[in-house]
Amino acid sequence: MRNKFKIVVVILILAVLPVGCLVGPKYQKPEEQNAANFHNGPANADTLASVVNVKWFDLFNDEVLKGLINKGLENNYDMKIAMARIERTRAELGYTKADLLPAVGYSGTVNSNEKTFLPSNASANLSWELDFWGKIRHENRAVQDELLASEEGRKVILSNLVSDIAVAYFELRDLDNQLLITKQTLETRQKAYEIINQRFTAGYVSEVDKVQIEQQVAIAEAAIPSIQRQITDRENTISILLGQAPGPIERGKTVLELQVANNIPVSIPSILLKNRPDVKQAEMYYMASNERIGVAQAMRFPSFNIAAIAGFANSEVSSLFDGSSYLQNASASVAGPIFNFGKNRRRVEIYRQIAEESRLSYQKTCIVAVAEVEQALQNVKTYKEEWAARNRQVLAARKNLELSNARYYNGYVSYLEVLEVERSLFDAELSLSDLTESQLSSMIQLYRALGGGWN
Repeated sequence: MRNKFKIVVVILILAVLPVGCLVGPKYQKPEEQNAANFHNGPANADTLASVVNVKWFDLFNDEVLKGLINKGLENNYDMKIAMARIERTRAELGYTKADLLPAVGYSGTVNSNEKTFLPSNASANLSWELDFWGKIRHENRAVQDELLASEEGRKVILSNLVSDIAVAYFELRDLDNQLLITKQTLETRQKAYEIINQRFTAGYVSEVDKVQIEQQVAIAEAAIPSIQRQITDRENTISILLGQAPGPIERGKTVLELQVANNIPVSIPSILLKNRPDVKQAEMYYMASNERIGVAQAMRFPSFNIAAIAGFANSEVSSLFDGSSYLQNASASVAGPIFNFGKNRRRVEIYRQIAEESRLSYQKTCIVAVAEVEQALQNVKTYKEEWAARNRQVLAARKNLELSNARYYNGYVSYLEVLEVERSLFDAELSLSDLTESQLSSMIQLYRALGGGWN
């Protein structure tokens, strides 16, 4: 019986040894088109600085916002989809790895009619395709690269989720502030209307003053429902990001009290491309497509297969497991293409072009990453300067309104001047509130653009 399994043992030993060679191109990292430093960044960027060392929860001074982000990281459906995609790719990797080893199976047949053409049998069989040209190994590497790409994709979603929740929360608090400003303005205009209406009734002012203030009251009243609709929209957006049914969102600090850490390290572009998960993801996809060129090239060469079977066969079921019924066989085969009208050659060309698309997509991702940081740096700088100017405008407008009211009630100017100053103050306060939100969001966008938020 010892000799009966020699071939099977030899085959199993061969199965775990490296066989043949790898055809196909070797991976070469694409050239990255990026500058030595950011145009809008610091003059001497830190070549060792890394934004990944800055945890997202260290950015905010609002515990409510931190709680919302944590809830989103736990329940967001895009995150759950990304995790499912990772597990699927991991299963695919295990599935393709199994092709490197022999497949062992069994079969059995029992026939009641002893005169049947096929006798009763019970056997074990083994089949194995030798990965002589590296077709299976290339596919394994491709799936492994896709697994790494899926993990980087999860980081992209995580980074975007932190950023999206924070920005949506800033927008919500800005709208809350705008609603407060509008209600205060409406209250002021209603009080002014009562005074002017009394003065009109007493004959001190013309009907023009009364009509003008009525118009301004209506404008403020109409603005409130519009802002309330936007608040509901932002709450629904945040609810979706949190993976929950739409409903009211808890509030923390006001938009004027909110802060974002401004000590975000800005490194050189080459360090950026190592931090950004979307850049890594694009490169992993290129590496996977490059491996599949090898798969296509290996399919142009012959495939070698080994098969073995051992078992029992006998026309009589009662004698099926007698020593005389034992049989075994081992075989080797080769199969390959001869003439397919260029089909195999074109298959290789298809995968070459797929790899070329991935390479170009990777290079584009690098350029976009650098451009996003450039824009974010410029936004942070200019929003800060614009906010300072707008704040001075609001302070001046409030003083101007105070003086204009005094001039009007003392009979020096018409109410038209007061209305114009009050309208300017209203617009300036809304602009300052909106600008405060933009300034906060710009810091978050810079943090995300530099590759932070996924840790």
